[in-house]
Amino acid sequence: MKKFIITLLKICGISYVILFIVFYFDLDGKFLYYIWEPNAVTRYDKMKRKDNLKTPYKKKENVMSDSEVEKRTIK
Repeated sequence: MKKFIITLLKICGISYVILFIVFYFDLDGKFLYYIWEPNAVTRYDKMKRKDNLKTPYKKKENVMSDSEVEKRTIK
């Protein structure tokens, strides 16, 4: 049992040191900024999207005024 506790403490200590180094030097943010984001940008910029500016106005959802909303609510 004593050997298990010592091993567990070593594992916790090593993981604490690794996490401290990662967050102290902001390695997670640097990874996201320099590696992840450029790859994501190149992928998502190539996706085809419909142009909302070319959608006719009649096809857009109607917006109700406050008085119309009050008429539809059940009292």
